Amino acid sequence: MGLNMPSVERASPGAGEVFVAFLKLGLTSFGGPIAHLGYFRDELVLRRKWIDEAGYADIVALCQFLPGPSSSQVGFALGLFRGGPLGALAAWAAFTLPSALLLVLFAFGAGFTEGPLAASVLHGLKLVAVAVVAQAVWGMARSLAPDRRRAGIVLAALLVVTWGAGAAGQGFAILMGALLGLLLCRTGATVPANRLMIPVSRRVGMISLALFAILLLGLPVLAAGLPLQSLALFDAFYRAGALVFGGGHVVLPLLQAEVVAPGWVGGDAFLAGYGAAQAVPGPLFTFAAYLGAVAGQPANGLAGAVLCLLAIFLPGMLLLVGVLPFWSAVRERPNVQAAMRGANAAVVGLLGAALYDPVWTSAVLTPQDFALAVGGFVVLTVWQAPPWIVVLAIPLMTAVFPLIA
Repeated sequence: MGLNMPSVERASPGAGEVFVAFLKLGLTSFGGPIAHLGYFRDELVLRRKWIDEAGYADIVALCQFLPGPSSSQVGFALGLFRGGPLGALAAWAAFTLPSALLLVLFAFGAGFTEGPLAASVLHGLKLVAVAVVAQAVWGMARSLAPDRRRAGIVLAALLVVTWGAGAAGQGFAILMGALLGLLLCRTGATVPANRLMIPVSRRVGMISLALFAILLLGLPVLAAGLPLQSLALFDAFYRAGALVFGGGHVVLPLLQAEVVAPGWVGGDAFLAGYGAAQAVPGPLFTFAAYLGAVAGQPANGLAGAVLCLLAIFLPGMLLLVGVLPFWSAVRERPNVQAAMRGANAAVVGLLGAALYDPVWTSAVLTPQDFALAVGGFVVLTVWQAPPWIVVLAIPLMTAVFPLIA
């Protein structure tokens, strides 16, 4: 059974061409995964005409279906289609490395910054995290839970995560959402029947899926048996990347459970880094590079940044390569669509719980903090300002207020 090839211009494609195109996107794509998809469409569909609208929509649908960093997965798939395996790696590296390098530099600078002014700026970055996560909850609730049934799944997931803290509770909430979706969310917009062929064989897909599962199940066993911090870090970030549905913001509670609870990274450093991640372009998953750099024990520093960055992106890319050969048939099944509606609603509940703890409880300590956080939320949602404006404005205000008080 053949698949229809979307209309594409494929004159002399190569990894170099892909790298240049995605480096531009990696340096300029602010605003989160949904905004990234708009940048990709403008640059690669409309301007460069690498792929037609139908083919692009098919890739986006697949990456929304899978756990992992959706915009990075879309970029990886576009690079694969344009330049083969080297093109896929070029797309990922060019889109990811600018923000990763900036966050590692922030991590090294934060370690040498002391005094009241630095504390005020770091507190401002934590308030930025409140505004950004609140914006994500608001936007995702409107799009992923537009009816009473999915709103009920949101509430159920929030309760599960509140009473069952940690990665296990979060994973159970997503699974529960998928099961409830099968029962309650069978009506809704159907996925278009457009089909897309990407150069991945079924054999390669099966190998990729097998490797994904082996690492997901085997790494915790190895980490328990071998007392190596680097292995424990790789396991924690791999599991976080494998369990995230809904984009970069949802990785916050998973990473908080994995690195703050065991004491690898302090709570204040965690939220300050998350706030700084809003100031850089590219995927929010590069927050992992910051966490690896500031981890309290080896592997940390530059080696820890590279280790955690690779670990958090690897599962999403393995799943993408694994599913690509089978996606056209699977995506049209009503049961799959219903399960994903429920899982996506559960993601909203998970993120809502994270908005309270650790984000709100660690950042909003005074009435002035509350006013700044709400102001940042309004600027992002009502005025629709780019996040970097809030990232610059709130820390500046928290630094200036003590000087004029």
